[in-house]
Amino acid sequence: MPEIRDCIVLHGPELTPLRCARFAWQQDTITAMELGAPCTRLDSGGLVIMPGLTNAHTHMGDSALPDGATGLTLEQGFFRPAGYKYRELAKLTEETHLPHLVAHLRYMARTGTVRHLDFREQGPYGATLLRKAAHATGVDSVILGQFNGVPFTEAELRANQIGFRAADRAELEALLAVADGFSESTMNDLTDAAWRELRAITTAQGKLRAIHCLENAGYRDVSLATTGRGDLIRAIELYDPHIIVHLTVADAAEISLLVRSGKTGVLNPRANANLGLPLPPIAALMSAGANLLLGTDNGMLNSPSMLAELDFTYKVAKSQFGDSLAPEPGAILKMATSNIHAVLGGDNYGYLSAGLPADFVVLDFNQPHLRATRNLTASVVTRVTPEDVLATFRQGRELWRDPRFVTAL
Repeated sequence: MPEIRDCIVLHGPELTPLRCARFAWQQDTITAMELGAPCTRLDSGGLVIMPGLTNAHTHMGDSALPDGATGLTLEQGFFRPAGYKYRELAKLTEETHLPHLVAHLRYMARTGTVRHLDFREQGPYGATLLRKAAHATGVDSVILGQFNGVPFTEAELRANQIGFRAADRAELEALLAVADGFSESTMNDLTDAAWRELRAITTAQGKLRAIHCLENAGYRDVSLATTGRGDLIRAIELYDPHIIVHLTVADAAEISLLVRSGKTGVLNPRANANLGLPLPPIAALMSAGANLLLGTDNGMLNSPSMLAELDFTYKVAKSQFGDSLAPEPGAILKMATSNIHAVLGGDNYGYLSAGLPADFVVLDFNQPHLRATRNLTASVVTRVTPEDVLATFRQGRELWRDPRFVTAL
């Protein structure tokens, strides 16, 4: 039975740092955690075990095009059918595309991520390609697919009357046979009738639903002009998504609506900043009590490193709070760990305890910039780098191991 001795574990859903005399696992389960006193500071380093990270919003398909959207607007880079992303993805073959997906999933494991929620383009083909990459790497890809093309014309969207055609339903069925759920780019991509139909189909099949809302004011404005309602309220009432991504320009009323609905929001601060968009209202969302997750968004915009996302988010949140005490660093770390359980349930706990899945990351706090930390959780959120990740395990399977890590072997 593999084990690690004399370490510190971020334990339970609150991620409490505790001394641990022995951390052991067998096959896919944590079998022993001999826990001791709380440990918030170190004097001479040690090994720290934290839950495997969840990247709650990725577009791994365009990881083949790093920084390809530089100098382009959101619409020019990412909107169908003529956006740069869609034009370039169409040029790739499976042989040229799959290696990029595999490489970036392996980089995610290298940086402590065991699971990601991917908003995959290219219909059933795109979902199948990502599933192949996930199988090759062991990273858990929760795939939320979308239609390969745009089902409706601009005139049909403005009229907002018709539902799916037979060909659309056939593509949707083929997509859901591979994917874990569905997500279109915006509420403005489909008619109200189509959203209702999507909700019914995905509910019947037990599939996840997600949507991008309020990434910029145009999402709200187009929805209002077409239907008389903003995109967030339309999403909640028509589509009932499990997660709502971006919320970048959400106002006080929309934040209140999100919290009352019980929906989980996914924030992408680095991607918003890279596009020159406003930063999401992290402090307001946290103060309102929203359940929040973090994602790195498009591979064209960012590396899929949740370590970088945690650091940036924490500092933006502190600036927005305007308070040296808020937020607690653990509240930010939960956005990449234990907050996921409310969405995925099942064995997707996002935290560590005996008897739970062995989804964990081993960090080297013997490094000079970490070994004398005076706030261990803050150092995890703001100072840990990919070079400090010694190993990443998902359900006991080793996804990444640095040659320095020999304790458990």
